[in-house]
Parts: sequence; structure tokens; C-alpha cells
Amino acid sequence: MRTRVALVAAGALLIGYAVAGALTDPELAPAGVLVFLAGVLVGHDVVWMAGLLAVGALLARFVPRRHRPVVRAGAVGAAALTVVALPLVLGFGRPPDDPSVLPLPYGRNLAVVLLLVAAATAVGCLAVELRHRRRTAGRDGAGVASRADDEGPPGRVDPP
Repeated sequence: MRTRVALVAAGALLIGYAVAGALTDPELAPAGVLVFLAGVLVGHDVVWMAGLLAVGALLARFVPRRHRPVVRAGAVGAAALTVVALPLVLGFGRPPDDPSVLPLPYGRNLAVVLLLVAAATAVGCLAVELRHRRRTAGRDGAGVASRADDEGPPGRVDPP
């Protein structure tokens, strides 16, 4: 609880600092700031969160319960990396007459990083599976869990 209070206080101080800086800036365009803030709000709450909720619902439906935390972390990480790298992959800001601007193969590099995220997610799922099999082997001697260990009650979907 103390950590939460400290984080909220630090956030409030940073917001106050930003507002004070904006109010004292003679070149501030309030309409532009409001348009930017509205765009951030729509981008985050309408696009990003709706996408995460949809992917989370799909994962809850198709991924076994014990693997969901690892797969969710991998999916959110891959989505964040893609959002950050997409302008470079698409070449925004690259003038056609200067090949030295954005010279790297960003599409290939993004694919490599996403494959690394997928591999790390697979290794995490493998570790969870091995731990689960070790635990169930001690319980019933067979080392094979029933499907009931994987799934929750019928019709129940865990939130993402």
C-alpha cells in the first residue's frame, strides 16, 4: 500500500510539473495539446485496450489455463514491440533521395525479435508444463493430468 501511495504521489508531482511547464510556455498551442491528448486517449482506450481485450479473450478460449500468463506476456510484448517498430518498418520519415536515413532492414529485424519473443514464450510454457507434470506425477503416479486440471468450469472465461 505504501508503494502505491508513493507512486501516485510521484505521478501527481510529475503531472503538476508538466502542467506548470505548459502554462509558462509562451509558444503553447492549447488546441494542439487538446487534440494530442484526445488522440492519445482514443489510441489507448479504443484501439490498444480493445485489441488487448480481444486477444485476451481468444487466449482464454484456446490456451490451457496453466499457460495463459506466459502466453499473455508474450503476446503483449510482441504487440508493444510491433507498435514501436512499425513506423521504421513502413519507412515513415525516409526520404527517397537519401538512403542513409533509416538504412537498416527493419522488417527483417522485427521478424527476428518477434521470433525471439515466441521462442521465449515457448520455453516459458515448456517450463510450466514440466513443473505441472512433476507436480501431478507425485499426486497420482501417472504424470498425466486430466483435462479438468487445464480448464476451469464449463462456460467460464478468465479475464485477460
